[in-house]
Amino acid sequence: MGGPGSGSGYRWNSRSTVEGSRSFDVRDWARSGYIPGPSSFHSYWTRDGEEVARIGVRVTGQYEVILTYRSRSHGEEWEDVKQTIPLDWTDCHFGGERPWFICNVNCGGVHCGRRVAKLYSGGKLFACRHCYNLAYQSQHEPPYGRELLKTQNIRMKLGGSASLADPFPDKPKGMHWKTYGRLCGEAGEAEIASWIGVAERFGIEF
Repeated sequence: MGGPGSGSGYRWNSRSTVEGSRSFDVRDWARSGYIPGPSSFHSYWTRDGEEVARIGVRVTGQYEVILTYRSRSHGEEWEDVKQTIPLDWTDCHFGGERPWFICNVNCGGVHCGRRVAKLYSGGKLFACRHCYNLAYQSQHEPPYGRELLKTQNIRMKLGGSASLADPFPDKPKGMHWKTYGRLCGEAGEAEIASWIGVAERFGIEF
């Protein structure tokens, strides 16, 4: 059976994206107080309000996380999986430490060992986006599409809607006016670039 950890170098096709994959972030677990342990909890994913997948997580201490879950490939029986993931720590600029996952799977016969914040589900084991060859959605977009995504992301970052038909969001409470002004400018420039790109692509004249 292929996949990270098997040595056969399973990879998703080039259309698979980070945004479309199930993942978990060590920073979220640290902010929730689960890391460093010891602690036990469940991490789960939902679709349309319904739970679609769940894993058990046990943090044994500062340097290890153990996942337990069930997995299967197409046409195969469900299999109980227990995956141990090492943790590493680095110093922060203003004091304290921050945790990282160590991707400990084999991909293409080579041990990964990358220090990453997020791990993804793409096969039997959880691994980093490099091992699963995951691209960001913006990498599949034409230039005008990337500009559209940029302005939409800024709108949502400010607490507004991604729709360009809705009013641009007001300054969030606590945000500096200088920062808000910069984001407004970046969103405006990206929106204009997006419309110009669409016009050039489809031969539209303003």
